[in-house]
Amino acid sequence: MGNNGPADDVEEKEHFQRIVNAFRYYRSFSLQRLASSDTYVSTLPQHHQKLLTSYRSHLEDIRTCVEHNYEIIKLITADVATLFENVKHDAGQVKSKVHPTMSDMEKVQSTLKQIVRDWSKDGEQERAACYDPIIEEIEHKFPPGERALEQVQILVPGAGLGRLAFEIAKRGYSCQGNEFSLFMLFASNFVLNKCQGVETFRVYPWTQQFVNTLSAADVTRGSSFPDLDPSSLPRHAQFSMAAGDFLEVYTEANTWDCIATCFFIDCANNIVSFIETIYKILKNGGIWINLGPLLYHYSDIPGENSIEPTYEMVREIVQGLGFIIEKEQTGVKTTYSQNVRSMLKYEYESVFFVCRKP
Repeated sequence: MGNNGPADDVEEKEHFQRIVNAFRYYRSFSLQRLASSDTYVSTLPQHHQKLLTSYRSHLEDIRTCVEHNYEIIKLITADVATLFENVKHDAGQVKSKVHPTMSDMEKVQSTLKQIVRDWSKDGEQERAACYDPIIEEIEHKFPPGERALEQVQILVPGAGLGRLAFEIAKRGYSCQGNEFSLFMLFASNFVLNKCQGVETFRVYPWTQQFVNTLSAADVTRGSSFPDLDPSSLPRHAQFSMAAGDFLEVYTEANTWDCIATCFFIDCANNIVSFIETIYKILKNGGIWINLGPLLYHYSDIPGENSIEPTYEMVREIVQGLGFIIEKEQTGVKTTYSQNVRSMLKYEYESVFFVCRKP
């Protein structure tokens, strides 16, 4: 997480502190929400309260799940102050003025769901839909036996909790994941470096879903993780995670044999800069594999600039920068941290394409 000067340094420290505070605030934030529901019930007519007895005990069960989640959160944030070798943050010194935003609190929730998506049996189906096509394409383009796999340099920007990059490295390729979000970096550090054994921890990802639920058990059900031992990578495996802004970290031309992007290219204010950088840092003959929708994360954020080209326009940009599209498929059905038991489900019809830099 690079910086340019004292002002940037202060801003970066405050950002870091805000994210740490968001994790720490999770418990009281969640319990306040439950308490307000409970308080409201107590103002209702007695015969209503009687009919809501099971609802009240459900709130108690959710409370227990929140406490369990907070134990995991404490482990996630335990040593984040020393996470980045180049920056020291005093995570112990909680500055009251660095308040987490509502958006930060939602990101803490989604981080718990991301653990389930990337590192639990419950996330298997999503990973199969999103990661398998990418991995199969890598194995097709860089087959074992053609050259030493560890010589094939693969980059996964927007790596999240690192599962896709981990799976690529597990197959013998040299793989680096890159991630900008501190929420993801804190959690991936915990899973990849602190979790040993299989299904040693449990998280309750749906405790904040108060709507569209069929049964109490659907809200309070837990997921065990990790579904495989992250320390089980072969000893010679080439796997690393790099923190920082993709555009700032990767500036060296002709470096990578393959870049794999999954639910990533729409995370830019300016998607052209992402595609241009991907083209620049690929070696000649290098491959870019992409799967995902065009959600355009900055599209509706106040104070943020954003452009939102259609997929047809993105295709023009890709070819305009010099890429040759070798494979393309639209309508690929994918989900993201989906609650399979919810009464409301979102499904993306994603695009999958493979491009070559001449």
